[in-house]
Amino acid sequence: MEDCRFFPRHGGIKLSEMAAAIDAELVDASAADIVVTGVAPLFCCGAGDLSYVASRKNADWLTELKATAVICQQNLAQLVPANCAVLVTAKPQIAFARATQLLYPDALKPKPFVADEKVSPLARIHPDAHLESDDVIVEPGAVIGAGVQVGSGTVIGPGVAIGPGCRIGRGCVLSADVTIQHALIGNNVVLHPGVRIGQDGFGYAPTETGLVKIVQIGRVIVQDNVEVGANSSIDRGALDDTVIGEGTKIDNLVQVGHNVRIGRFCVIVSQVGISGSVTIGDGVMLGGNVGVNGHLTIGDGAQIAGMSAVAGDVPPGAKWGGIPARPIRAFLKDVAEMNARAFGKKK
Repeated sequence: MEDCRFFPRHGGIKLSEMAAAIDAELVDASAADIVVTGVAPLFCCGAGDLSYVASRKNADWLTELKATAVICQQNLAQLVPANCAVLVTAKPQIAFARATQLLYPDALKPKPFVADEKVSPLARIHPDAHLESDDVIVEPGAVIGAGVQVGSGTVIGPGVAIGPGCRIGRGCVLSADVTIQHALIGNNVVLHPGVRIGQDGFGYAPTETGLVKIVQIGRVIVQDNVEVGANSSIDRGALDDTVIGEGTKIDNLVQVGHNVRIGRFCVIVSQVGISGSVTIGDGVMLGGNVGVNGHLTIGDGAQIAGMSAVAGDVPPGAKWGGIPARPIRAFLKDVAEMNARAFGKKK
């Protein structure tokens, strides 16, 4: 259900402008001046809405489509009713994502909770901290320690705590109750509510009389354009650094252990747990609930299916799944054989 209190509709974008912006072709040139003001799923769209269909398996929704315009592939265009404009592209989902950014720019990053003033008198900022420019927003209850540097255009949300010596880049958003210690944060980083960065890694040496704590004296380095979901935790390194590569997106409730190095443009889905000293290459995708054992390497472009347990190194480009994780074809074959035995069917 649409609720314009939170995300008001756009004033309107012409379809000709939208097509150019999302790299799509407007099938009927006479529809160029028609405007769209919002987005909606296929099953409940209406006047002013832009929707999309990703593949033929959703094509049944097209026959009774009531949207103003729809994004789809060329082979589905003929199924769209005459009263709905068609934007054709080879990659509808990507085009739709770009369209949503144009129609709802305020939804790209968390917004300030209080917009009364740039720096709230209810925030505590150490005299040795430095805000790069007067467009930094610091909301009530935030605490900024000695020697902290905050780049221009950054938003420090309510209840955020930034420990001494940390660096926060430009254009960042640190939403409510984020804590940052022993960390260097790049530009355009988004940290959703409750993110914890730079706390102790989990390191102990067992003895006959108990556990001896191993001090954690490394840092966390978060590169540009990283986004970290709510209540995720990234431990600082023990003797080395924990590194999150440029453009990587981390979902809610993810745990990243000490000394982990995650490459560029990775996708890590909710409830993933990555043990210490794991190295993850560029473009890796970890499905929800994946567990990764310590001191492993996952190669560039590898994909791990949800609820898998990674117990050994994963080659670049591999698609693995299961417990323990193994090549996806072998995993699916094993599952089929177990099901056949369980239900008394022949292979």
